Amino acid sequence: MLANQVQLRHHQSEQPVLVFLHGLLGSGADWRPVLNALDHDWMTIDLPFHGGSRALECVDFASCVNRVVDTIQAMLSEQTPIILIGYSLGARVAMVAAASGALDKLNVQGLILEGGNFGLLSTEDKAQRWQNDQGWAERFAGEPIEQVLADWYQQPVFSSLNNEQRQTLITVRSDNLGGQIAKMLRATSLAKQPYLLSDLKLLTLPMHYICGERDTKFRQLAQQSGLVFSQVANAGHNVHKEQPIAFAQIIEDFILQHFFIRQRHVDQNNNGNHHG
Repeated sequence: MLANQVQLRHHQSEQPVLVFLHGLLGSGADWRPVLNALDHDWMTIDLPFHGGSRALECVDFASCVNRVVDTIQAMLSEQTPIILIGYSLGARVAMVAAASGALDKLNVQGLILEGGNFGLLSTEDKAQRWQNDQGWAERFAGEPIEQVLADWYQQPVFSSLNNEQRQTLITVRSDNLGGQIAKMLRATSLAKQPYLLSDLKLLTLPMHYICGERDTKFRQLAQQSGLVFSQVANAGHNVHKEQPIAFAQIIEDFILQHFFIRQRHVDQNNNGNHHG
């Protein structure tokens, strides 16, 4: 079972449990500022090779997804309504889980996806991405992690960060084991991920995509996706870190819009049945 933290205060109520999946180099602790702004039951999971799960491995998306699903099943009862929330790599794991049917074992009521890539369409793009991820994996496995992170956070996707934010991230992320991060990069490279958008659109599951206004690449992906999305002001790729209050509000609105309307509908049906 993957390392996790669970807080159940309202577990007798009909409210959903929010299950959070972090990004590459992160851990469940990354969600703390968002959790502090919410009054809901929650669960954070440390993905394989990360945080408290750094000794637990996965070899591909399927094995990573299975570990996540098994962990949720072990900690929450099977009828517990869940909203799955993922950032970057965590969003990609959540999307693979949804598109592959792996979430059918759980009572997932919605997906909130922050800065997740839907996948690559061309063989050429996949080959290029694999080469890129391999290069980073070799560096993470072979060089001091601070050195690699200093270059990692210079990538275009992190261009909205200032020097102070970069330094903070390098310091916080340096507690990762470079060799384990290298394995995760290879196991869950975007080059190995199927293109998921068309499959996701076939699902009846409510979904909401979140991107930062300064994150040009993922803002474009969101706009072209046809999914309902929120663009958050004064944020780059990592919205939940840069604007945790705004992020929490999007979650609240999603729950109000999708969960309680459906719950009311169910209650009305049940009431109708009793009168019958």
